[in-house]
Amino acid sequence: MAPGWAGHAKGSPAYRRILAGLAFAGVATFAQLYSTQAVLPVLAADLKVTAAEAALTISLATVGLAGTVLPWSFLADRIGRVRAMIWGISAATVLGLLVPLASSFPLLLGLRMLEGMALGGIPAIAIAYINEEVNKAHAALAAGSYVAGTTLGGLAGRLVAGPVGDLWGWRAAALAVSVLATAAAVLFLALVPKALRFTPVAANGFRGALRTLGGHARNPRLLALYAQAFLLMGGFVAIYNYLGFRLSREPFSLPATAVSLIFLAYLSGTVSARWAAGLTVQFGRRTVLISGTALMVCGLALTLTELLPLILMGLLLFTAGFFAAHSVASGWTGAIATTGRAQAASLYNLSYYLGSSVIGWAGGLVFQSLGWTALALTVIGLACATAVITAVAHPSGGSLRPAPG
Repeated sequence: MAPGWAGHAKGSPAYRRILAGLAFAGVATFAQLYSTQAVLPVLAADLKVTAAEAALTISLATVGLAGTVLPWSFLADRIGRVRAMIWGISAATVLGLLVPLASSFPLLLGLRMLEGMALGGIPAIAIAYINEEVNKAHAALAAGSYVAGTTLGGLAGRLVAGPVGDLWGWRAAALAVSVLATAAAVLFLALVPKALRFTPVAANGFRGALRTLGGHARNPRLLALYAQAFLLMGGFVAIYNYLGFRLSREPFSLPATAVSLIFLAYLSGTVSARWAAGLTVQFGRRTVLISGTALMVCGLALTLTELLPLILMGLLLFTAGFFAAHSVASGWTGAIATTGRAQAASLYNLSYYLGSSVIGWAGGLVFQSLGWTALALTVIGLACATAVITAVAHPSGGSLRPAPG
């Protein structure tokens, strides 16, 4: 590629292939990662475990992902973004096909953790790949499009799992999702373009890795984004983990197929992720991120009622607000960190999935002990704390131009 090349521009064939390929990677990744979420009540009943124990099938998968995003990012610096994503998605697909064969609950949890570890090679690397290959002027929109694709992946997995699990149990549901993810992985391999701006990083040892991470860890703007990822993602997963239990009980008593339809709310996130990315050009990242957080709070307030239509409306607003905030924040890490972008994105994803693991599981303890109102109010508190952190750490509007890392 000629020196001074600015990256693939919006509308070019390669730009479209990047978005399509990463969209299928999002389907393969997030359909598998959250494949048990739509059938948690069915799984809990079949395996005779509590709601919080059943949610470990989500939390341990995200723990596995969180624990490997940094190693995957360093590997990607050596072998290339695309090759690392191919390795991760291929390993996860094989492990996903083994999950339905688990003969015990501990074995199921072990396979889910290994699956999450393989999937750690996708999220952070995808954002770094976008920031390297796409024209800087269009990188935020491309990142928003990728996040929108991940919502479709998560939605597809849940909509497949719910009805199948209702009819034939959670094992059949897990198998159906794994087959879907396999097809998406094949399409990703066929579509994703070869990287043109990637330069391998020579191995510089553990001290070099620590220096790169330490520089990011001392940047208050990045730390604020990592805190946002931990708190908001944790609250988001907790709401979706336990809302199904609430709706399957009195006074709603909804079957698993009907409960799985709540994940259609993800479509609001598909729209808001791209919409928010566009709004950052006009209003700045800070304003859009805080506005998304405020929308989450408004949505959760509606779920405090006993009226199903209001609960569903609240879930739509909550989901739209979360993905608006997430799409802005995930792309912002690459703009703030002008060096070590893969590591900056990996720290974001580490925080993101640790929040999913820790708060997503701990929310079950709140729900089992104190009920839905206490859980919703807890997540509202987390969202408010995030808004304050963002406002303090990012006093400016969040220019789309890179800032010193």
